[in-house]
Amino acid sequence: MSNAPPPQSARLAILLPFFAVTLIWGSTWLVIVDQIAVVPPSWSVAYRFLLAAVAMFVVAAVRGNSLLLDARGIAFAAAFGIPQFALNFNFVYRAEQHVTSGLVAVVFALLLVPNALFARVFLGQKLGRQLLVGSCVAMIGVAMLFLHEARRDPAASGEVLIGVGLTLAGILSASVANVLQATTTAKSYPLPTLIAWAMLLGALVDAVFAYAVAGPPTVEWRFGYFLGIAYLGIFASAVAFSLYFRMIQVIGPAKAAYSSVLIPVIAMLLSTLFEGYRWSPLTGAGAVLVIAGLVLALRARRPNR
Repeated sequence: MSNAPPPQSARLAILLPFFAVTLIWGSTWLVIVDQIAVVPPSWSVAYRFLLAAVAMFVVAAVRGNSLLLDARGIAFAAAFGIPQFALNFNFVYRAEQHVTSGLVAVVFALLLVPNALFARVFLGQKLGRQLLVGSCVAMIGVAMLFLHEARRDPAASGEVLIGVGLTLAGILSASVANVLQATTTAKSYPLPTLIAWAMLLGALVDAVFAYAVAGPPTVEWRFGYFLGIAYLGIFASAVAFSLYFRMIQVIGPAKAAYSSVLIPVIAMLLSTLFEGYRWSPLTGAGAVLVIAGLVLALRARRPNR
C-alpha cells in the first residue's frame, strides 16, 4: 500500500477554489445573454473588465501589494491580458448571439485540450495515463451534451457553426493566457497587481475595438444590466480569475481547465430552472460522464509541478 500524499489537486485548498470558480462561471452564461440584448458585445466586455480592474487594484492595495509594475511586468500583463480579457471574451460574447448559452458552455469545455497540449509543449508537463483517461471520459460526455444541443434545431446548422467557430477562437485565446500564468515570470509578481494591470490593458483594448466596430459607448439604463455588469466584473472576473490563476500556478493549466468541463453541467442545470431547458437520457448520461472524468483526472498525479 502506498503512503504517498494525495496530489495537489485533491487537497481541500485547491478543491474549494476549484468548485467556487466552477459555480461562479457556470452561472455567467445566462448573465452574458442579458448583457448583449441591447448593448454591443464589445462595450459590455469593456465595462466588465474596467470594473474588474478597479476591483483588483483595490484588492492589491488592501493586501499591501505595490500597484506598479516594471516594464517587464507591464509587457507580461499585456501578453496574457489581451488574449484573456479582450480576444477571448469578444469571441465568446459574439458566439452567444448565434447559439444558446448552454452550447457555448459545452464547447468551451474543450479548453482542457489546448491547455494540456500547450503545457506539454511549452512547460514540459507530462500527461499521465490517468489524466488522459479522465480527459477522454469527460470529452465523451461533452460530445454527448454537444450532440443534444445540435439536434435541437437542425435548420440552424449555419448559426451553430458560426457560434462554435467563435467559441473555439475564444478557447485558443484563453489557453494562451492560461499557460502564461504557469510560467516563472507570472510567479515573480504579486498576483492581484498582475491581474489588475492585465484586466486594465484588456479593457482598454476592448474599448478601442468597441469604438471601432460599434461607435461611441452605449449603455442600457436598466437596473438588471448594471447588476449583471457588477456580477460579471466583481465575482466572475476579479474573484474567479484570482482563484483560477492561483490554481494554475499550483496544479498546472491542464488540471485547472477541468473547471470548464463541469461548467456546462451547471449551466444546463441553471438553464433548466430559468430557461425551461429539457433534459434527455443523452444529456443525463453525458453529465454523468463529465463528472466521472473530472473526478478521475483531478486525482491524477501528473502533470508534475
